[in-house]
Amino acid sequence: MFLRRLLIAVLCVAGLAGLGAYAWRANSAPPASVPAVAQGAGNAGSGAAQPVLVEVAPVAARTIVDDVAAVGTLVSNQSVVLHPEVAGRVAAIRFRDGSAVRGGSVLIELDSAVQRAELQQAKAELMLADANARRVEDLFSGKFVSSSARDEAASRLEVARASVALAQARLARTRIRAPFDGIVGIRKVNVGDYVKDSDALINIEDIATLKLDFRLPEVYLGRLAPGQALEVTSDVVPGVTFPAVVDAIDPLVDAEGRAVLLRARLANDERRLRPGVFARVKVLVDRRDDVLLVPETALIPAPGQMQFVYRIEDGHARRVEVTTGIRRAAEVEVVQGLASGDRIVIAGQLKLRDGAPVSVARPMAASH
Repeated sequence: MFLRRLLIAVLCVAGLAGLGAYAWRANSAPPASVPAVAQGAGNAGSGAAQPVLVEVAPVAARTIVDDVAAVGTLVSNQSVVLHPEVAGRVAAIRFRDGSAVRGGSVLIELDSAVQRAELQQAKAELMLADANARRVEDLFSGKFVSSSARDEAASRLEVARASVALAQARLARTRIRAPFDGIVGIRKVNVGDYVKDSDALINIEDIATLKLDFRLPEVYLGRLAPGQALEVTSDVVPGVTFPAVVDAIDPLVDAEGRAVLLRARLANDERRLRPGVFARVKVLVDRRDDVLLVPETALIPAPGQMQFVYRIEDGHARRVEVTTGIRRAAEVEVVQGLASGDRIVIAGQLKLRDGAPVSVARPMAASH
């Protein structure tokens, strides 16, 4: 038992001595040379950076129009609902519903038998008064009657003439005429109906020209003026823009909504639009030339509400801080930082840094 323990102790001491000798030799050995493959890889890493493939576009200078959008309702240039001036029975209707009529044409006739009889009586009295006045004038020339008799006969003649005019006016009121050229609506009476002077007979609309009433915030008041150009669109005629102009500006600003009422005018010769239709209006408040525009994709946001783009200079990307203006149709106005004709990166910016070399991708050829 004792011999076994002694043997184990001897073996442990021998092992420790061998391990120490190996460690001393390893620390004393010269460093191994770097393999040729590793050296080649290091030389390749220390060379120039590879160009980044990007897409570019030129900065364009164009004319733009600043506008503000609003909504409104179309109204007739002229509109009226016709009422009879006297009560009576409808004798004739001289129009078709929804047809065009000329100003002054008779639309509805009321029974006028009584008015015609009154006119006939007034004319007869006028003839008698005229003959009596001539007879008295002849007698006065022969000094057979006094001047007062002549004046009385002349006065009766004037009264008779006024009676004829009054009877003619009463007869004219039995004929309802169109006050202007337009389109009549759907009539509310038929032949034989008895109507009063307060009854609505027919509406007539002048739609060759339409008006558009709309409101804009008061902040635009200083940029509005009569004659200003507008663009009007409606779902009734999709895809069509109708030119219009500001016709009038209300001098009173709404104190509650802080808005000003405007009225525009637009031609409707083809009658494609109708009164009462909802419309969208775009007011052209300003026109500017030589405005620099870039695609929205070129802009890169930076801390502090700053924005920048990469401009191509001698095959390298240079970071340029820009100040922007309005945005429209996927384009942004550049107020400061770029010039017309500058080439800027519009795709591939995420791989760029200031001064990095770039390779410009060629645009794809259009397919036939």
